[in-house]
Amino acid sequence: MFPNSCGLGSARSAAVVNEEIRALLLRTGGWLSAEDRGVYEQLVEEWTQAVATERVEVVEAA
Repeated sequence: MFPNSCGLGSARSAAVVNEEIRALLLRTGGWLSAEDRGVYEQLVEEWTQAVATERVEVVEAA
């Protein structure tokens, strides 16, 4: 369901994943069921990996 959620790095940018997190929270009104909580946790993990990857790319470009 989520690209590279188990692999190294993220195929999607942090901004894209962040928008999906926001959409999930808006759709649920901020109240996460057990299933939604699992999706949220996967998205946060993917977002964290994407942010780390993007920071490395910025440092390497400098």
